[in-house]
Amino acid sequence: MRHMFSAMATACLLALGGNAFAQEAETSPTFDKIKSSGKVVLGVRESSAPMAYALGSMQKYVGYHVELCEKVLDKIAPKAQREYMALTAQNTLPLVQNGTVDIGCGPTTNNLARQKQVAFAVTTYVSEVRAAVRADSPIKSFKELDNQTLAASAGTTAVQLLRKYSRDHSTKFDVQLGKDHFESFLMLESGRAQAFVLDANLLAGVIANSKNPTGYKIVGEVLGAEPIALLFRHGDAPFKKAVDGAIGELMQSGEMAKLYDKWFMQPIPPKNASLNLPLSPMLKGLFQQPNDKPLEAYQDKDGSGA
Repeated sequence: MRHMFSAMATACLLALGGNAFAQEAETSPTFDKIKSSGKVVLGVRESSAPMAYALGSMQKYVGYHVELCEKVLDKIAPKAQREYMALTAQNTLPLVQNGTVDIGCGPTTNNLARQKQVAFAVTTYVSEVRAAVRADSPIKSFKELDNQTLAASAGTTAVQLLRKYSRDHSTKFDVQLGKDHFESFLMLESGRAQAFVLDANLLAGVIANSKNPTGYKIVGEVLGAEPIALLFRHGDAPFKKAVDGAIGELMQSGEMAKLYDKWFMQPIPPKNASLNLPLSPMLKGLFQQPNDKPLEAYQDKDGSGA
């Protein structure tokens, strides 16, 4: 497996004439754009710790997927100047689709509907959608949130998962949408919502960096397991091949596991709090045998829906 990915990455780089700016035999719109502009545009997030978030007034972007993007670009476009563009869950797909952003580094779920607009790299995280509530809340399940106000971020798959749960379990949620995770969490923090629904890793990141990290807890059954991956424009096979090859090398060398440990098990900025989310057996398996299967493949496997 390691040799396969090494061969993929090497083949891509050789096809690029030994560097990322040479013309590949098969036309690559993304590599052509990078070559002509001399830069690569990374789509990041401002409030999606630990995956992608902004630090300080200088808007330095950090996180698991941001650093992964940087490591990939070190391999496939080392000479390109890097430009970071802050995206939201709502505008990520259109800005990647139209070529404004060359590679999306946020926590984006790979599903069949989105594959019609953009392409995804191999899966580098598997999220579990759950709920954050106040630490003193008695709520333990989504059933107990019936007729309650829930916060969710616009454009996230949590919104669709809540609608499906409501249909399947005859519950009614008043879902209020925040423009980003900070605004959604503020609804919970201020008491305007009884829960904030999102990927558990992102909930842990928001809580760890809140004013009162011990004031909240993550509860509820898992609404869905979702494959998270870097994304880029649709129909650019050479670029996908290069990105997947670079990620494959990081997985096989053990660098991906180290990167995961850095952002999910060790203290992270700005408050140097640890999320304490160990590498799951599922993700460990994906590091050993990578694939780019969409959300629907996970639903078929575990019998859940989205």
